[in-house]
Amino acid sequence: MVAEWVVWARGLVVVLALVVAVTLLLLAALSWWGARHWARVSQATLAALEATRLPATAARYDAHEIEGLPAPVQRYFRAVLKDGQRIVTAVSLRHSGSMNLSIRGARWFRFSSSQRVLTRRPGFVWNARLVLVPGIAVCVHDACIGGQGSLLPALLGLIPLGRQQGGGEIARGELMRWFAEGVWYPTALLPSQGVTWTAVDNHSALATLVDGSISLTLLFNFDAQGFVTTVLSESRAARVDGRAVMLPWMCSLSNYQQRDGMWVPMSGEAATVVDGEPRGYWRGHLEALSYEFAGQGA
Repeated sequence: MVAEWVVWARGLVVVLALVVAVTLLLLAALSWWGARHWARVSQATLAALEATRLPATAARYDAHEIEGLPAPVQRYFRAVLKDGQRIVTAVSLRHSGSMNLSIRGARWFRFSSSQRVLTRRPGFVWNARLVLVPGIAVCVHDACIGGQGSLLPALLGLIPLGRQQGGGEIARGELMRWFAEGVWYPTALLPSQGVTWTAVDNHSALATLVDGSISLTLLFNFDAQGFVTTVLSESRAARVDGRAVMLPWMCSLSNYQQRDGMWVPMSGEAATVVDGEPRGYWRGHLEALSYEFAGQGA
C-alpha cells in the first residue's frame, strides 16, 4: 500500500512539474510575442508624434525677453538658463520608479520607462513597463500627439486593459502633463515659446499655455533659489471608485542638476488630491536625458 502511494505521489510530482514547465514556456512565449508587438506599436506611435513636429521659432534664448515677468519667474529663468542657451526642440528621457495603482490605498509597483518629447507642437510619448510579479508586466503608452490624448495599458503588451483616446479631458490632461514637465525642457516655458505668466506672489505665478482648442493655466511654486518645487492644477480628470471625476492635481520636483547648460529636476512625484489629501501615484527619477536643439539635426 505504501509503495503504491509513493508511486502515485511521484507521478503527481512529475505531472505538476510538467504543468509548471509548460506554463513557464507559454508565459515566456507570450512575453516574447508581446514585446515584439509592443515594439511595433511603440514605433508607430513615435512616428505619429514626429509627424507633428513644427520648426523652432527661435534659435537661442535672449535674457531680455524675461524683463517684465513676475519676480519669481524671472528668478527661475535666471537660475536655470544662461543668456544664449539654445532652444530645446526635443528630448529623450529614461526613468525608473514606482506607480501606485490604487487611488485610495497603496499598491506600488516598480516601473522603467522611456519618453520622447517635442516642444513644438507640444507632445510626448511615454512608454513604460510595470512589473506586477516576476514574468508578468503591464506595458503602458501615455501620449499627447497633435492635440489628442491617449492612454493604453496592455498586459504583456498584448491584452488591452482599457484605452482612453481623443480630445476633451483626456487631451487636456495629457497636455497638462507636458506643461508641468516643462521643467525638464525649460526653454519651452519662455514667453517666446507661447507661455504667458501672471503674478500671484513673491514665490508663485500662474502660467498659461494654449494649444489648438485647449487653454491651460497651472500654478508654479518656486523656492528661494528660484527652482520650481511644485506645479498645481485646480482640476484634472481622474477615476475614483470607477467614476470619472475632476480633482486637483499636483507635481513635486526636486534634486536639480545641470544638464547641457540648464538646471533640471532629476526626481519628481505626481499626485491626485482626494478629499483634500494628496494621493501619490507616480514617483520617478531621471536615469538619462538627451536634448535636441534648434538648428541641430533631429
